[in-house]
Amino acid sequence: MNFYSLNKQAPKASFKDAVIKGIAPDRGLYFPQRITPLPTSFFDGIEDLSHQEIAFNAIHQFVSDDIPNEKLREILTNVLDFDFPVVEIESNVATLELFHGPTMAFKDVGARFMANCLGYFSKESTNEVTVLVATSGDTGGAVANGFLGVEGVNVVILYPSGKVSDIQERQLTTLGQNITALEVDGTFDDCQKMVKTAFLDEELLQNMQLTSANSINVARWLPQLFYFLFAYKQVKSQGKEIVFSVPSGNFGNICAGLVAQKLGMPVKHFVASTNVNDTVPEFMKTGKYLPKPSTATISNAMDVGDPSNFIRIRHLFADNFQALTEQLSSFAFTDEQTREAMKTIYSSSRYITDPHGAVGYLGLKKYQETNPEVYGIFLETAHPVKFLDVVEATIPEKLAIPSQIQRVMGKTKKSIRIKTYEDLKKFLFN
Repeated sequence: MNFYSLNKQAPKASFKDAVIKGIAPDRGLYFPQRITPLPTSFFDGIEDLSHQEIAFNAIHQFVSDDIPNEKLREILTNVLDFDFPVVEIESNVATLELFHGPTMAFKDVGARFMANCLGYFSKESTNEVTVLVATSGDTGGAVANGFLGVEGVNVVILYPSGKVSDIQERQLTTLGQNITALEVDGTFDDCQKMVKTAFLDEELLQNMQLTSANSINVARWLPQLFYFLFAYKQVKSQGKEIVFSVPSGNFGNICAGLVAQKLGMPVKHFVASTNVNDTVPEFMKTGKYLPKPSTATISNAMDVGDPSNFIRIRHLFADNFQALTEQLSSFAFTDEQTREAMKTIYSSSRYITDPHGAVGYLGLKKYQETNPEVYGIFLETAHPVKFLDVVEATIPEKLAIPSQIQRVMGKTKKSIRIKTYEDLKKFLFN
């Protein structure tokens, strides 16, 4: 299968080329040429399939031209070696826990899949690839962990100084080897702008092979559809219509869920839950897309004012606003509402959410006000310990530190401070 640019001014690319380039020459995001629904029998018998078998069937059509079946199965075995449990916390409300991987964030799946793919492709080439990625929190740690030690690949991570949690920062600044962290004097939007500028810089591109590990990269974005299918497998026996509420920042995660729906997964609706960075909730009200500077919140991974992947969502629905609103709702919530939700969930069920999961819960409850009979699943995208200060200041409990986090707590942070794109360019050249 080929992938085409959503700007439609670039040649089609294979999966391999789309992964290595990251973004198309015309600066558009790559999108699969087609999405062929899986047979009904796949969903009828999904409860009898392993995670690896589900993932193989779901991703095969997109990658099979470039990755042999045996290698794909090996990659999926490497990627999917942890659990994705659905935990019910009240009647018709459950959470899908996506924090059981090595960096305790949902981005472990996409980052590891991309790293395995790029590692496989790099064996066929003598050219080094530089992975350039901006992070608002969890992407950096997941990418750093996924690519650590991959031959032929250097990773450069840009993150906003003082705007990620201490644990998130340690996960991306303490590994060394082929991983370098650049601490940017600015916001996530500034980091993302620098990365996008680098991909437009012909002088850079003539001297090095750059690719992105943000969810703009198809190998980071598409595998996120797996865990929607894993959740469906677990709750299918409920016999109820299913709604997913997804904490949304750059909108890659919920876009992957919508692709799972296009593959035939039975689901009634999706809710994109955001913090006060409400560009998409406002679009869903007005039909006008008006990006704005991001605002810092306690759910920092969602502090995005111009989400890159929303164009993919619009494309999935042929930019038909009415069709989109039938499948997607979007609501925004303040830090105060987020803290109250964390308290409410803990008080009623003793379940501890991180701030992002709490925003997902709020969006689900908002949707259930007018659709009370649906079975709602909100995504818990990171372990609450990654936001230790916020969580322990909100609920009366001391969190135990999991082994994945303990491994980075005593390590020394190493980062390079930069302020401007010219600083980034100078570093890359050196």
